[in-house]
Amino acid sequence: MNHLDTISLDELIAAAALQTRVDRKYILRAHEADAVLEKLDATTRVLEIDGQRASNYESVYFDTPGLLSYRMAATGRRRRFKLRTRSYVDTAESYLEMKTRGARGTTIKDRLPYLMRDRDALTPDGREYADAALDGIGIDHPEQLDLVPTLVTRYRRATLYVPNSQSRATVDTDLSWETNDGAVLRLPRSVIIETKSGQRTSDVDRLLWSHGHRPATISKFGTGLAAMRHDLPSNKWARVLRHHFDA
Repeated sequence: MNHLDTISLDELIAAAALQTRVDRKYILRAHEADAVLEKLDATTRVLEIDGQRASNYESVYFDTPGLLSYRMAATGRRRRFKLRTRSYVDTAESYLEMKTRGARGTTIKDRLPYLMRDRDALTPDGREYADAALDGIGIDHPEQLDLVPTLVTRYRRATLYVPNSQSRATVDTDLSWETNDGAVLRLPRSVIIETKSGQRTSDVDRLLWSHGHRPATISKFGTGLAAMRHDLPSNKWARVLRHHFDA
């Protein structure tokens, strides 16, 4: 991606914030991802921050001890949620984010600024934010849920802006997962590409399809936890687990 021109964060947000969007995810071997990315249209731009075209990310996911959020996702419940802190490690910025499902499969993400030092805990303000969001999607008595840090994901991300389809794509490498009991899983030779667009299919999707790649059912939280906890229901991610996680 070094051949692409750059875009600043402010420019990217102005052009394609896409907080409500359709996400499509693909998991590829590193050499497959390289073959696709070198064919990107020359108008594609890559996000650059402080001279860097990729940044280190860390996400801490919160769930109940019985894994309510995980089980809702694993069983395909229409009403489901994902609560996490998202930290931009290089700039020491952190947010508490709630992701829910909207109409026609759209992803709706809302976020609250958070202190980096609190990223592995729910502060009183964070708990109030989470309870309000859970109440908004019809979760009964959300204040009674015990929400605890359950899984940490870490990766290095490059972000692309595609002007022709006014869409974004992210390219995640150096993938790793860590459970709250200290178990660690790493996939150094895999790449997750995620396209983010409105209802219109993005140019990156079409490029991936032309190389024989199709969207995969994968969630860093759900698939990662399923790969590390074989006692959990995981049929939803069986194909990805079999081909990419050796589960």
